[in-house]
Amino acid sequence: MKPVTLATEHLVLRPFEPSDAPAVHAACQEPDIPRWTSVPSPYGVEDAEQFVGTVVPEGWRDDTTYNFAVVSRADGSLVGAMGLVRLAQLHTPERQAELGYWTAKEHRGRGHTVEAARAVVRWAFRDLGVERMEWHAEAGNEGSRAVARRLGFRMEGTLRAKLVREGIRRDVWIGSLLPSDLPVEPAEAAASATTGTRLPDATPYLPYPG
Repeated sequence: MKPVTLATEHLVLRPFEPSDAPAVHAACQEPDIPRWTSVPSPYGVEDAEQFVGTVVPEGWRDDTTYNFAVVSRADGSLVGAMGLVRLAQLHTPERQAELGYWTAKEHRGRGHTVEAARAVVRWAFRDLGVERMEWHAEAGNEGSRAVARRLGFRMEGTLRAKLVREGIRRDVWIGSLLPSDLPVEPAEAAASATTGTRLPDATPYLPYPG
């Protein structure tokens, strides 16, 4: 799939570029990101370079994983990462995907993650044909769950001992979002997408996440 760029009122969501590696590396030094996500720990410069230079482009090329750099429209700083993983082939009846995200510490608490995620889930439902979106987080990750709830995810329960981290099995929270769960959005407020370098017009998603 050809990479896509999305825009909201305050943010640009675009595929990661090699030049993003230093910012990704810096953000992932904050302990909460490796604690609650699957990024390596410790997180080295080589990890960031491999992510932006290999993992991201391969995911788009293979049409399996769509990773976006969430960037501030105001100053171009890296706000965070937003990823969508296909849980099943979208051309089969399942049509499911999983949403994941992390936000740089200095950008938390501003609603940016919610704003970005709203653009991604609407794009996934509209353009990818996703019919069920899932959210997973290790039990105890209250920040991630707060974002998911603001997006409209319905909490479905706990998957016991689903995740293995540092040799220990841990419980995982799960939630789901269906297209019918989203509020009706006026046509003029729909997220726009392009496949080139030109940025789409801003979209007033109010508010945004995390």
